[in-house]
Amino acid sequence: MKRIFDLRLKGLLYAVCCFILIAPSQAQTYRDSLLASRQAKLDHFAKDPTAPLKQTDIQYLHHYEPDSGYRVQATIELLLNELPFRMPTSDGTSKEYIRYAKARFSIDGEASELTIYRSTDLFVSPAYRNHLFLPFTDETNGGETYGGGRYIDLSVTDIHDGRIAIDFNTAYNPYCAYSGGYRCPVPPAENQLPIAIKAGEKNYTGPIRQRPQPSVPPKPLTEAERDLILAGDTAQLLRVIQDTVAAETRILRSLSNDIDPKDALLPLLANRMFLAVTDSLHPGVGIAAPQVGINRNVIWVQRFDKPDEPLELYLNPKITWRSKLLRKGLEGCLSIPDTMGQVLRNYTIRLSYQDIAGTHHEEMIEGFTAVIFQHETDHLYGILFTDRLAEQEANAYHLINAEVQLYLEQRLRRQ
Repeated sequence: MKRIFDLRLKGLLYAVCCFILIAPSQAQTYRDSLLASRQAKLDHFAKDPTAPLKQTDIQYLHHYEPDSGYRVQATIELLLNELPFRMPTSDGTSKEYIRYAKARFSIDGEASELTIYRSTDLFVSPAYRNHLFLPFTDETNGGETYGGGRYIDLSVTDIHDGRIAIDFNTAYNPYCAYSGGYRCPVPPAENQLPIAIKAGEKNYTGPIRQRPQPSVPPKPLTEAERDLILAGDTAQLLRVIQDTVAAETRILRSLSNDIDPKDALLPLLANRMFLAVTDSLHPGVGIAAPQVGINRNVIWVQRFDKPDEPLELYLNPKITWRSKLLRKGLEGCLSIPDTMGQVLRNYTIRLSYQDIAGTHHEEMIEGFTAVIFQHETDHLYGILFTDRLAEQEANAYHLINAEVQLYLEQRLRRQ
């Protein structure tokens, strides 16, 4: 692609004069501005106790030298009437975005195109109303730069007369490059550039840390949540809500919050959820609190990997690691009637959770039980198994052994 620093000048003398008298000054100003911006980010990391890096880790951050050739002017095609979609994240969940525009440009003589996105979560905040998100991968990923791709922040106000300036020198790593415990969007396949973008942040070479857990207790149950839990006693199940009802779909699509293990209503909530998942008319192998109208991180899972296959309660579960090996299996959902699908799930996971006493646990889980945990924790992020089916349609997967098949003796029940 041609780089934007292409001097299309009308005469040789004018070109020489401009190069000698103007170009060095402009380049130096731009370089100083970029380096100052990078230093501000380092200062933020050093001072912010909640940042993913400590001050001693700053030495492991690296960048390419500023190169004005990686500042491009792109033409913008706004994408109208786009429906929200779920962009996969590094922890195996996803976040909702809308495709906002197509940006077309050239670098080193190569025509390229990237999609710009808008977060549906951030859009509701006045501070981020104009924020645009540009994730991408290129030929440097996994070598000189972070394997999970890099990001560029843009704004609606940056668009003028159908064009926008994209500066790859400002490309930065997601927090997942430095620490575990974050949900970093994975750049979609449509934003994979077939060239090397040698600009912006390079690969982090320091120790990978774990995101500190919040020290403040979870927020108490809301009045609406309390009323719903108290609407029945320990002998009455909570009704499983359905995705066919608009108001109930909003609950199923919402992000859930942690619950305090000491909450006085937790035993009643847990018991009424248990009755719902063991209902003889619609039995399941797992259930999540959002499925009964409560956006809290509480799930029941049947442990097929334990003697007698007990149903167990898990509070504030988080999947902290997933194997690259996937398995495909038939899934259904108590909240999505008359729908089944073959879903790809990670074969092995590492789960972090609390029990009813508030004690923290971690364990490795594999096979069909790991599938149930993934299905139920997806509910806590507003993700349905039909979303996973849609993700599979958009990506390529490779069967590594057609002869190995996994079975259950009994027919699968819904989750």
